[in-house]
Amino acid sequence: MSLPPEKASELKQIIHQQLLKMDVHGRIREVLAETIREELAPEHQQLSTEDLIKALRQRGIIDDVMKELKFVTDVNEKERTSAPKPSTHFVDREPPVLKKTNIDPTRRYLYLQVLGGKAFLEHLQEPDPLPGQICSTFTLCLHFRNQRFRSKPVPCACEPDFHDGFLLEVHKENLGDGSKMVDATTMLSICDPVHMVLIKTDTFGETTLVASYFLEWRSVLAAENGITNIAVELLGVGTESSVSVGVLNIRLEMYPQLNKTLSSEITSTQFTLERQKTAEKERLFLVYAKQWWREYLQIRPTHNARLVKIFAQDENGVNRPVCSFVRPLRAGRLLDTPRQAARFVSVLGYERAPVIGGGGGKQEQWCTLLAFLCRNKGDCEDHSNLLCSLLLGFGLEAFVCVGTKAKGVPHTWVMTCGTDGTITFWESLTGHRYIHRPINPDDPPLVEQPKPLYPYRTVGCVFNHQNFFGNCQPSDAVDVCVFDLHDESKWKPMSGEAIKSVCPPGATSSVPPFPPLCASAIDAAVTSNEVELQLRILVSEHRKH
Repeated sequence: MSLPPEKASELKQIIHQQLLKMDVHGRIREVLAETIREELAPEHQQLSTEDLIKALRQRGIIDDVMKELKFVTDVNEKERTSAPKPSTHFVDREPPVLKKTNIDPTRRYLYLQVLGGKAFLEHLQEPDPLPGQICSTFTLCLHFRNQRFRSKPVPCACEPDFHDGFLLEVHKENLGDGSKMVDATTMLSICDPVHMVLIKTDTFGETTLVASYFLEWRSVLAAENGITNIAVELLGVGTESSVSVGVLNIRLEMYPQLNKTLSSEITSTQFTLERQKTAEKERLFLVYAKQWWREYLQIRPTHNARLVKIFAQDENGVNRPVCSFVRPLRAGRLLDTPRQAARFVSVLGYERAPVIGGGGGKQEQWCTLLAFLCRNKGDCEDHSNLLCSLLLGFGLEAFVCVGTKAKGVPHTWVMTCGTDGTITFWESLTGHRYIHRPINPDDPPLVEQPKPLYPYRTVGCVFNHQNFFGNCQPSDAVDVCVFDLHDESKWKPMSGEAIKSVCPPGATSSVPPFPPLCASAIDAAVTSNEVELQLRILVSEHRKH
């Protein structure tokens, strides 16, 4: 695209004035003299253009010039987006402005920029949206060390126009160390990844999980100038977990700049050691789980037909111990009571993982918590894991139950054990609660037996973040089961030490960290008033007709 001559001369004049204003010519002369003085031998006084450009780039002069060259459209855009923003979520396109905003100089930050995407081939034929037209959008959600972020929605395209920056705080978890400036060596021991989840929202508001990716950010600790650019290939989820869906261009930068960077050998050695340690722990747990299962089958051969779930696949097709999907989650002041937590979980949408092809089979996909929350819907396992985590956060003794409901359909729900021995079932999809009173099959026929109100038929195992119990009672029917988990003749336990080795806090980077819950962005009072007003208008319109 060529400019008309008058525009080209105007552009040259603007650039010339900017260079004079910055005294670039004087700075180039200084660099030239310094380069000749420092880098050339006295007998060899020839300097090529490439040498000079290299010297200018090393001293940051070229970057300074490019940053200072602002055009009218950028300024207008900045004026339009000057509304108050959250302190750690930036959408401006001018890094110099971001550097000066909301940064505590005593803390270490990782500035993560998403600079566009490419090769999202599923949207290759998608036309560019017209102004004001509703279209499908991509939204990128991030979680890092108890901080959550969300990008601006961008139209779905083969090359989606992501331009967002996120300021992630990197600090020690130990009490009292939060305000200390951590160095590169200390940060190398922080193995929490940046969890990135890509969500697609269609024109009807339906959300789809596109990709879930764990970004290893510590490569920036060995990067020159503390800046590195990465092309992240995103893979699909579920049955498409080995298929590429697109590539994101990501730039990582440390603030304040590191005084001393690490060598790439040190970082790669650390990553290798962590992978080996994790792989060995997972191998040992697998050996133990196989032995436990053999012992469980020796009790009664019919146990082979029971739903005893030790491992489950996450959205990336990775097999994880089921205990790693649950963890005490404290909602703070967002949820006041366990019943409120049950209500919150029940209003999240229910959707089974999609299956390619017919046959009515069920695709197994236990989502990580961030993917479930960002997508705002999931299967019964996702709901049960979240509800159990919240109830554990309230201090209740909670477990996820794996079994069946009517017609032998596999199902999960939550169970809590009261201090007085009361067993309560919580249905995570509806928020309903049921008291469990077991039927005693040995009672004489005239004894009145309690009628179960819950929809559950059989139970194969129960688990939480520290325990796993396989049901080894003669019958796995829920209405005759006794939930005395300390009685090993009724429930076969797994070793707590074995579970701890592959579940937090004992596990390393293999298990994704749990994100916190965030307050709703909707003002309930304002929204309810708007809904009431709309209803009044509709009612009055209806009465007129």
